Amino acid sequence: MPPQEKRPADDRGRRRAPAEDIKDIVWRAADKLRGPLDTSRYSDVLLGLVFLKFLSDAFEERRREVAEKLTEDGVSESLAASLLEDRGVYSSVRVHWIPEPARWDSIVANTESPGLDRFIGEAMEAIMRENASLADIFPPSFGHDLIDRTRLAEVVLLVAGVPSTGAPRAQEALGEVYEYLLDRFARAEGRRGGEFSSPPSVVRLIVQALEPYGGRVYDPACGAGGLLVEAARFAEAHGGGRQAGLTVFGQEISERTWRLARMNLVLHRIDGDLSTRWADTLADDRQPSLQADFVMSAPPFNISDWSRDRNDVRWEYGLPPTGNANYAWLQHVLSKTVEGGSAGIVLANGSMTSRAGGEYEIRRAMVEGDVVACMIALPPQLFRSTQIPACLWLLAKDKSPQSNGGTADRRGQILFIDARESGVMADRTERVLTEADLRRVADVYRAWRGTASARAAGLSYENEPGFCHAADVAEVREQGYVLTPGRYVSAPPVLPRDRSTVSPIDPATLMRDVYALFR
Repeated sequence: MPPQEKRPADDRGRRRAPAEDIKDIVWRAADKLRGPLDTSRYSDVLLGLVFLKFLSDAFEERRREVAEKLTEDGVSESLAASLLEDRGVYSSVRVHWIPEPARWDSIVANTESPGLDRFIGEAMEAIMRENASLADIFPPSFGHDLIDRTRLAEVVLLVAGVPSTGAPRAQEALGEVYEYLLDRFARAEGRRGGEFSSPPSVVRLIVQALEPYGGRVYDPACGAGGLLVEAARFAEAHGGGRQAGLTVFGQEISERTWRLARMNLVLHRIDGDLSTRWADTLADDRQPSLQADFVMSAPPFNISDWSRDRNDVRWEYGLPPTGNANYAWLQHVLSKTVEGGSAGIVLANGSMTSRAGGEYEIRRAMVEGDVVACMIALPPQLFRSTQIPACLWLLAKDKSPQSNGGTADRRGQILFIDARESGVMADRTERVLTEADLRRVADVYRAWRGTASARAAGLSYENEPGFCHAADVAEVREQGYVLTPGRYVSAPPVLPRDRSTVSPIDPATLMRDVYALFR
């Protein structure tokens, strides 16, 4: 066996994490495909191969474990060979059965074959045929001899360099790399790519605010599954075990993105129900009886051509207009939330003030129905796919003590947080929320709600001028049911200055300061 290659160090001499090594490998593989294929096509090819290797590695790892145990127990070679072909040996530990021709070693052995593309396509078909839970999961990018064999062989050999799932942290690292690829491909695809990838910092904000320690989590516009993965990751970090009793559900309108989401969940070893096929949630709810403890979503903004049924039971607070689906999403989310559950949904800022098509009446009914818990104004430029400013709605059907994980009685109140000044620019066009930003916003909401985590951290809620304000429904009523945080969060106090250092007042600056008071 050749000596193990030392992991390269970064520019500071530190050993890099396995995920960083794998990112280097897979992005070199992407470079091999870039050019002859458009972005959506080569991303499907690479993600499909990475997923195929993951499945095969998990299978081979389990096979080695069982073989070693059988040898220790003195089982004969013939009986051991038979037992190693018993599918129950694999399914009992949630490992998928991989037919011999579809195993990664067979793929690598065929890199010189002129029919490599077809061979990989047949391997993927065999895996889907042998595992009902993986039906239709692979992208239909192979089997048509449309990919140059030499380039494809080079990609296969590069992916072969990805450590197996048995290596230290490799399983976790491979999940990180898949998310990295989704993000990179979303950037490359621009506006279209944003359909399957929500900004990671926005995803973390929703999860940290709602704290899904367990129970059912649902995303009705799940994209590539980022929110569901983050919720499972949060539950594991706080519960001591994968998922900690948490189960995830989702639906996605795009066939391609539905496949990506399913692969994402499998790579993170998360059992999830994304329905048996893709569909438009607003027109065809594939999980009509589902009631979730946490509903989290970042659906597409301001959809104007959605299919509306006037008699749909989801429209409890009013019939949403055909020209904008924002209030359809809000009511769908509420219809899926259990009594005592909570929800977080990112929408365009216009949802907080719109009066068109009956949206004012729906918003008024939601406020008077006491289902709006918190409104958070987000900073600009968080979303690559749109420049439309966004906000986060946090909803709760019950704000009484001991509901939604809190102890404070917040019935008849709404918390407003103005986080527009948060975040830093990651590049010229994209802003991200820092960990300090996420902690500040989530801590304020949890302190206001009186959650166990807030109490454990010694947090208590107080209005903070310029950042947060708790208003009662009467105050919101006076504001005409406008839910823009700037209406309620007063400007921060101006500290007294040493008059000896005061410069002459600039009229333009004075006008900006006056204007800020009325934002």
